[in-house]
Amino acid sequence: MTLWTGFIACTVLIVYSGMNLSKYGDILAEKTGLSRTWIGVVLMAAVTSLPELITGISSVAVVGVPEIAAGDVFGSCVFNMLILAVLDAISRPMPLYTKAHTGHVLSAGFGILLIGVAAVGLFAQEAMPAIGWIGSTSFLIIALYLAAMRMVYSYEKRQIAAFIKERAEELKYETIATRSAVLWYVLNAVVVIVAATFLPGIGEGIAERTGLGQTFVGNIFIALSTSLPEVVVSVAALRIGAVDLAIGNLLGSNIFNIFILALDDLFFLDGPLLTSVSTSHGISALSAIMMTSLAVIGLVYRAEKKRMVLSWHSVGMIMVYMGNMLLLFGFRK
Repeated sequence: MTLWTGFIACTVLIVYSGMNLSKYGDILAEKTGLSRTWIGVVLMAAVTSLPELITGISSVAVVGVPEIAAGDVFGSCVFNMLILAVLDAISRPMPLYTKAHTGHVLSAGFGILLIGVAAVGLFAQEAMPAIGWIGSTSFLIIALYLAAMRMVYSYEKRQIAAFIKERAEELKYETIATRSAVLWYVLNAVVVIVAATFLPGIGEGIAERTGLGQTFVGNIFIALSTSLPEVVVSVAALRIGAVDLAIGNLLGSNIFNIFILALDDLFFLDGPLLTSVSTSHGISALSAIMMTSLAVIGLVYRAEKKRMVLSWHSVGMIMVYMGNMLLLFGFRK
């Protein structure tokens, strides 16, 4: 009973503060002149992915369960793409992807690249040289993450003329001071981080009673728990019309999640992290790549209407997610 009470309490806090976080993130995008895509990919993604970071480091450095750390990262990448399908169901009347900035393709491409590098590390890390106790793929992931942030920022700077036009037409927060927006953003971010930090332990405690293995628990239960901030923030952002903020948050979170995997490797002193975990995590890695590719197709194709509640891209994402769960259950250990 205590576990469920704690879960509900954390959920309520995250829902409330997450809604405010998306609102003040949108305000900061307007006040600072940074695009909603950039705010979503960097600022929102980093805040909502901090539970994965805290979970990963504690899993490898304190508890000694690298399977949970890896499962949390790969599972969160898959779950973030499932959230896109949920947002598409909410979006009316046209598909979510049609309303979004095409610049998201850049961050989606980097997400696919980084997840692919991590997958190579899973299957071929033992054949690759390690630097001390750290896998060589971790250094490559860190370099690619920094390159991704720089390139997304450079791309957004080139779109500044279009943004200025957008700002002139859609200025919504003239009465709110920038300092006030920053303060409330930080306060709500702290609440989300603190509340979400308790979720992995609660989720693990509930999952242990089911008798499932660590790989399955990490990819499904822990990933679901730590991805809750992304759910709340992205849905709230869509509700206030900040489509680019919502999509940028999810695609940026996947980039940041793989970066977290490299940071976890730094704290795991028993050798390269990816050689110490099951290759079954590759199922989630490949699923995340497939789902992100479907999102890219939606962003580029830009269908004008939906014949069903979901566009076919989102239907494909849900099918891949269900297949991912079934395969992980079959290979659970």
